[in-house]
Amino acid sequence: MKHALSLAPLLERFFTERLLHQRQASPHTISSYRDTFRQFLKFTAQHLRTAPSQLYFKDIDAPVILAFLDHLEQQRGITARSRNLRLTALRSFFRFAAFEVPMHAAQIQRVLAIPNKRFTRTVVPFLTRAEVEALLAAPDQQTWAGRRDYAFMLLAVQTGLRLSEITGLTRQDLSLGVGAHVRVIGKGRKERCTPLTKATRAILQTWLREPPRGDSQVLFPNAHGQRLSVHGVQYILNKHRVTASRRCPSLHHKRVTVHRFRHTMAMDLVD
Repeated sequence: MKHALSLAPLLERFFTERLLHQRQASPHTISSYRDTFRQFLKFTAQHLRTAPSQLYFKDIDAPVILAFLDHLEQQRGITARSRNLRLTALRSFFRFAAFEVPMHAAQIQRVLAIPNKRFTRTVVPFLTRAEVEALLAAPDQQTWAGRRDYAFMLLAVQTGLRLSEITGLTRQDLSLGVGAHVRVIGKGRKERCTPLTKATRAILQTWLREPPRGDSQVLFPNAHGQRLSVHGVQYILNKHRVTASRRCPSLHHKRVTVHRFRHTMAMDLVD
């Protein structure tokens, strides 16, 4: 047993060497992988009756991985899509381990052979133009928060940026001269520039004249000058949906999210 490989140092190297330095993974990816392993280590502590610090690499074989994935679905009620995301994080670790601990090649091969779970892809609903107009009319632009929310929603629906992309924007990411655009580092750390319409450009120029909150250069900060959280964004959208539904009743039973803005933009392009 004294020659068995401890899991802890290998897992630490996976995060510090593989993800941070070699792959230069985004904060979102690292956070997602961290959450996966936090859940996995809690599961193994109960399933194997072994503390995370006492785990050996040989302990986390394919049957344990499958039991963990089944636990997530049956006990925690996650979807097949979320299950596959957790499996992706575990596979990434085992691909790293294949080069670090080749003496466990057979064990690693069996884990990497675990298939994704198939699922039916549902059609993501989108917002009509009347619904978008009602939402944009909802914020009280006599207040700082209302002007922020209006600019935020207008940029989201015009560009189709992801939630992490739009909340992570800084003032320096905007170029509002000739060929106005917004620059983002998106999924897979790919940089892209998205053009802005004249109307969006004008609103953002007005918004940039607002004094920055705190020391942050975040484009759409919260009241304390910090980046908006996921829950903060959803609170804002829910609040304006309720207001907008008085003008547009179809919004009563619709959930408004940044992801839905993204699909709305895509449908508008098709139209």
